[in-house]
Amino acid sequence: MTRETILSNSPVPEEDDPNLRPSRMADMVGQRDVIERLQIAIEAARQRDEVLGHVLFDGPPGLGKTTFAHCIPSELGVPVDFLSGPSLKAPKDLVPSLTNLRPKQVLFIDEIHRIPKAVEEYMYTAMEDFRIDLILGDGINARTHNFKLRPFTLIGATTRAGMLTGPLRDRFQIREHLDFYSQEDLTEIVCRNAMKLNVEITDEAAAEVALRSRSTPRVANNRLRWVRDFAQSRAAGKITAQVAQDALKMAEIDSLGLDRLDRRYLDTLIRVCLGGPTGIGTIAATMNTVTDTLADEVEPFLLRSELILRTPRGRIATAKAYAHMQLDRPTNSGQPGLFD
Repeated sequence: MTRETILSNSPVPEEDDPNLRPSRMADMVGQRDVIERLQIAIEAARQRDEVLGHVLFDGPPGLGKTTFAHCIPSELGVPVDFLSGPSLKAPKDLVPSLTNLRPKQVLFIDEIHRIPKAVEEYMYTAMEDFRIDLILGDGINARTHNFKLRPFTLIGATTRAGMLTGPLRDRFQIREHLDFYSQEDLTEIVCRNAMKLNVEITDEAAAEVALRSRSTPRVANNRLRWVRDFAQSRAAGKITAQVAQDALKMAEIDSLGLDRLDRRYLDTLIRVCLGGPTGIGTIAATMNTVTDTLADEVEPFLLRSELILRTPRGRIATAKAYAHMQLDRPTNSGQPGLFD
């Protein structure tokens, strides 16, 4: 009997899908207030047979802004086009996406705070009146043509809402801030995604991974993948609490979710700089790294975890930082009130 190879265009079953991102808002965990408000707006737009109002998401990286940009078009049953703010150097870079819009389509712009001023101003009439001005011809023969756009929904995502200008921000009818996730929500995300990765995990192990994931789903997914690899290589594929602890210890992720760079920062601030106050430039030079890395990647979590303080005089290590690093406070730290 001859065996035939059958080629199929059917999508890969969800269990085998390496992409852990939900496709519907009903499948999302956390951000319940945001989801509820969006569902109301989506249902109202569907009943009126209108486009959904423009949506702006802001918040730290990894909290689900792009996931919402996938789920909203799915809920509306419309296509979506993905753009990146830094790639839009001039209005002409935006024209193809706008002129090829399909009815009620969603246009998603990530890092929208990084678009140039000329592109931002070009978007004003597109967002408000669904039209753009096209310049046809050159020199004295040039003429302006008003091009009518199909009504669409613009979804913008930003990690720095304060960098958006007022006129652009005010053109979004729906503005939502995404906050960090609770321990319970992260544990649920880890359990669900472990099923998608086809790996067995105990509730205690899922809680351990969630505990060390900085309250951020993207971090939890990355650490879950590492723990899965460790379990398959060293523990017959099953993730127990002990396996999760051993895997994260090997990756140098401690009980608070700090990695090696985080601990180097604290060690430099406490041991070398006597707990501060110390300028970030001094810390970066001592660590042989750049200030942007510390300011954008390291300090936000240390601040949120109450391990450091930013003061006009510089960075200061808190009592919690000393306790976590198991270091004694220098007697000449000069930090009255923080420890006594």
